[in-house]
Amino acid sequence: MGLRLSLRHFHAGLLLLAALCIALGDWAIGSHDPSRILWRILHGAITPDFTNTHEWLPAMGSTIAFAMLGVGAAWALGLLLSLVYHWRLVRWCCASVRGVHELFWALLFLQVFGLHPLTGLLAIALPYSGICARVYAELVEETSGLPERHLRASDRFSRFLWARLTQAWPHIRAYSGYRMECGLRSSAVLGFIGLPTLGYHLETAFRQGQYSQAFALLYAFFLLIGTRHWWLRPRWLPVYAIASLVWLAHTSAPYLSLQPSLLWQFLSHDIWPRALLAGNLAATGDWLWALFHDEGLPGLFNTLLLSLVALVFTLAFSLLQFPWVSRHFVRTRWRWLGHALLVALRSTPEYVLAYIGLVWLGPSMLPAALALSVHNGAIIAFLSGQASNTLLLRTDTPAGIDRYFWTVLPRLYRTVLAFTLYRFEIILRESAILGILGIYTLGFYIDSAFEDFRFDKAMVLIVLTAGLNIVAEISARGLRQHLALRNTPEEI
Repeated sequence: MGLRLSLRHFHAGLLLLAALCIALGDWAIGSHDPSRILWRILHGAITPDFTNTHEWLPAMGSTIAFAMLGVGAAWALGLLLSLVYHWRLVRWCCASVRGVHELFWALLFLQVFGLHPLTGLLAIALPYSGICARVYAELVEETSGLPERHLRASDRFSRFLWARLTQAWPHIRAYSGYRMECGLRSSAVLGFIGLPTLGYHLETAFRQGQYSQAFALLYAFFLLIGTRHWWLRPRWLPVYAIASLVWLAHTSAPYLSLQPSLLWQFLSHDIWPRALLAGNLAATGDWLWALFHDEGLPGLFNTLLLSLVALVFTLAFSLLQFPWVSRHFVRTRWRWLGHALLVALRSTPEYVLAYIGLVWLGPSMLPAALALSVHNGAIIAFLSGQASNTLLLRTDTPAGIDRYFWTVLPRLYRTVLAFTLYRFEIILRESAILGILGIYTLGFYIDSAFEDFRFDKAMVLIVLTAGLNIVAEISARGLRQHLALRNTPEEI
């Protein structure tokens, strides 16, 4: 009874917070003629233009190459870090690097390396290493400890390798494949800041109103991700890695020169407050307080506001959509339609969905909240639908809406809620980065600092973003444990 009351209190508090956030946020439709814009977007969606394929095929190659090398490095480093993830310093370092969105990392490295391939590779590899280390460690921890007890005389590495890792390997392999899908999305979005990936051409097409060309790009991207299970074979990974290195070296030849002096200048001078470099601690404190009051606090407030609303919308979207991929509600020959829709929505990065939403509805929090809830909700709905397919129902179970509310949902809801809380950290990261599109979250102030070449301000705000994500991760984990929810969804 106490647990049910805890769930009720949790939902009541969450809905109350969401209602308060809706009352305080900016949800207005600022577009002059949203219906006409929507019609143009839909017309572009049903009339894709593939005539300029030769122009963006190189961008497709760069998208794959950045993802392959960046995620490959994250796989290797994450697996090594999972061995020592029980060390507090390692946990905090991993939490810090994954708390910063890959676009923020890219903006940082862009100031040092320019359009050099290292900018994109490091922007993906660093946060993904922290993510992989955490998930791999959790998957290893959930394995049986019985085999390890028979290897007490062996060193820790041997026990990890032969007793724990072998049990967790099928789950690690499945998650690593999903992480490549995430890497492809991240790689595509890097084009929005100038790197030669698909995002560069997507932004150009949407900005110029060439929606048919934009959707041709998106459909090609959907095809790439939708066929991941066919072409992403472990035995071909070394070939892919070598081909990716050759491709980036060939296509990025004009940007291959590095200047170590710029790196030293950036690390030793640019990212530090001027007052601190001058030794004036009092002025440094005043500067930090003014930055927090004028930019940090509003950015934090709006980031949390958007994230909480998106969390509730995500949960609602997931509950509405998972029946379309469940065998208990849709016949086999029609379920592929639900799968196709959810694959398209989960394959489109939140940043791209928010960009389309801003073109349609104008600048406000509404497009961002819809983008976050649709993308994350599609992921959770897909996983929840797969989980529902494992449920065994009695032959006399009622059909339709009664089956949904009285048979399937009560048995599946805790899993859906666990998936949603597990995604909250990601929703928070994305809420911050969507500020680059003009929404007043932390990303707006970080992007403005980079545009003004105030790297000291940008670094403080990025550290603030990382701290917010660490707090969110700890809070979400505590909620899952308190509500006795599943702690480690395999592909989330």
